[in-house]
Amino acid sequence: IDQLQNLSQEQFKLLSKDLTSALSYKAVAPAEPLGLTGFDIGLEVTGTSLDSSTIWEKATGKDLSTLPLAKLHAHKGLPFGIDLGVMYSTAPGSNIKLMGGELRYAIVAGNVALPAVGIRAAITKLSGVDQLEFSSKSVELSVSKGFAILTPYVGVGQVWSTSTPQNITIVSTSEKLAEEKNSVTKLFAGANVNFGLINFAGEFDKTGDNNSYSLKIGLRF
Repeated sequence: IDQLQNLSQEQFKLLSKDLTSALSYKAVAPAEPLGLTGFDIGLEVTGTSLDSSTIWEKATGKDLSTLPLAKLHAHKGLPFGIDLGVMYSTAPGSNIKLMGGELRYAIVAGNVALPAVGIRAAITKLSGVDQLEFSSKSVELSVSKGFAILTPYVGVGQVWSTSTPQNITIVSTSEKLAEEKNSVTKLFAGANVNFGLINFAGEFDKTGDNNSYSLKIGLRF
């Protein structure tokens, strides 16, 4: 993202909506807590559809309909049903770098009869892009139920983001590009499959008008 001066304010607003969906936090994990000795470490790939792909091309010089992100996740179980997670991500072939974190509390830990219910608060922050500061925060409620090695889950949340241009003058008008804020609802569903230590997870996420698909492989115990 290095050509924001080519955008109008309306185009930047649409770009910021795509960024909100693509760069907001996605845990790709069920609601059940890891427990005091538990870890979840995984490599993830996420692809987010870009509703404004022509605007993305004007802002980056690249023709993309889907933004891919490669991520490294690490989650640690803490006492009292609390999990702590961190994430680092890059977009291949771009200057996008992203860091994030989450704090999750299991309202219901779940057992053979009951599903797990958890609430999550998360943040992300963009780096590596000189022309733009971006950050997001989110709150989610998720429910999961384990069946042997398979644990499907669903959830709903709200995402807030701020996209701040760094002293960018619009070429067409000579005006300064202004900050954009977004607040959008997210819905997500996925499944976790655990083979002892080796763990696989997949998730579909709809944040605002954008769809994201994520796959993660790693260790969960």
